[in-house]
Amino acid sequence: MTVELNHSIIWCSDKARSAGFLAEMLGRPAPVPFHHFLVVDLDNGVSLDFMEKDGRVAPQHYAFLVDEATFDAVLGRIRAKGLDHWADPARTRPGAINHLGGGRGVYFTDPDGHMLEAITRPYPRDEQQP
Repeated sequence: MTVELNHSIIWCSDKARSAGFLAEMLGRPAPVPFHHFLVVDLDNGVSLDFMEKDGRVAPQHYAFLVDEATFDAVLGRIRAKGLDHWADPARTRPGAINHLGGGRGVYFTDPDGHMLEAITRPYPRDEQQP
């Protein structure tokens, strides 16, 4: 038996804005409608399905493993848009990236406050973040 993540629903206040933001930041194709969702497809067969809700959206965290060229593009888009970004999820290292596990990582937020992360290598579980 195998277990694989197929999709996750991302709650948002405006699905066109949020799905479009993620697709643009990650260099993905435009989101596609599916029932009442707007869907952003990833390369590993997983989709992120954006669904609007009334009221407060509880921020979540979504991390994306990207190649070096995609990381450069994501970081370039962050900087071009003047978005705040951090090297750590606690937001103690503003304007920086991390180099954990010999890769690079950056955190930034989407329009609803979800913490998005782009990393070039999975973090080693035995390495502590500074």
